[in-house]
Amino acid sequence: MPDDVTDDDLDEQPNDEPDRRAKPRKKRSFWKELPILIGVALLLTFVIQQFIARPYMIPSGSMEQTLHGCVGCTPDRVLVDKLVYRFSDPESGEVVVFRGPDTWLGGGETADSENVFAGFVQYVGSLVGLAPPDERDFVKRIIAEGGQTVRCCDENNRVVVDGEPLDEPYVYYPPGTPAEQRSFDQVTVPKGMVWVMGDNRTNSSDSRVNGPVPVENIIGKARVIVLPPGRWGVVSDHNPQQEASG
Repeated sequence: MPDDVTDDDLDEQPNDEPDRRAKPRKKRSFWKELPILIGVALLLTFVIQQFIARPYMIPSGSMEQTLHGCVGCTPDRVLVDKLVYRFSDPESGEVVVFRGPDTWLGGGETADSENVFAGFVQYVGSLVGLAPPDERDFVKRIIAEGGQTVRCCDENNRVVVDGEPLDEPYVYYPPGTPAEQRSFDQVTVPKGMVWVMGDNRTNSSDSRVNGPVPVENIIGKARVIVLPPGRWGVVSDHNPQQEASG
């Protein structure tokens, strides 16, 4: 370094390096973030409803009066637990939503539009409980499990499972209709299947007509009524076999 250059002279030399101070980031416009937020919300909704829980609208009166789906009333929306049967087996008395096997098609309890657009709207509405599920989804109560025998009725008009009459306080007969159940001969429920019936025994197309349902077709267990507000409450899973034997 030359002798005539001092430290003060060095301080006065121009700085060739560019200013590296970070510039503040511009905030992204709300309208640019909105599609991202909507996409994340839709993804979370899909994941939750596909694997954890989903609301369902009750489309018919077959589960009266446990679940309302009658003509002229506000249909119940129930929250269906999709996780429970990953860790346990379905049991008698539980109200379940299931995918109807081929023998259940044409039962007439739900309707499916042939119009593509209307079908899409119906599907989206069913995801949030604003429209009934498609024609293959049903809600009924498990009456008997695989390996058990079931028949109707004994001398007191009760369903009999494995020779024992059931205790069924949830059974409903609409006013003006006879309090009698449709009789059927004894049936042995195949292993891996369940026998299901509606609580409204005079207005339910169920296993008495369509046969038992494979356990693998069960979507989940109806836990609570979430709408309308006046109907909030837990869905009864009264076990008719245990109560009768007790």
